[in-house]
This record gives sequence, structure tokens and C-alpha cells, in this order.
Amino acid sequence: MIRWMIVIFLALVFISWVTPVLQKLGLGKLPGDFRFKAFGREWFIPLTTTIVLSFLVSIIGQLL
Repeated sequence: MIRWMIVIFLALVFISWVTPVLQKLGLGKLPGDFRFKAFGREWFIPLTTTIVLSFLVSIIGQLL
């Protein structure tokens, strides 16, 4: 269980780092992607983008 939590956390961190590239592709602005300001920073939680990218990666993995 803790391994999955770590994997999910790392995936969210990675997606947050590549947000500018994803926004150019249209991802990151999907319904379910949360963006808010708190403590003087802008926070981004890409839930829907994570699901879409996970789906794409699983399809690519099955094809290989």
C-alpha cells in the first residue's frame, strides 16, 4: 500500500514539473484538474490529466 502511495506521489510531482509542456498539448486544463493559490504559491493538482496519461501509458504498454 505504501508503495502505491509513493508511486502516485512521484507521478503527481513529475506531472507538475512538466506542466508547461502538457499545457501546450491541451492537458492540465481538463475538468478535474485543480489549480488554486494558497500560502503565496500557485498549487496544481492534475487529477484528470493523471488519469488520462495513465490510460495512454497502459495502452502503449499493452501494445509493446
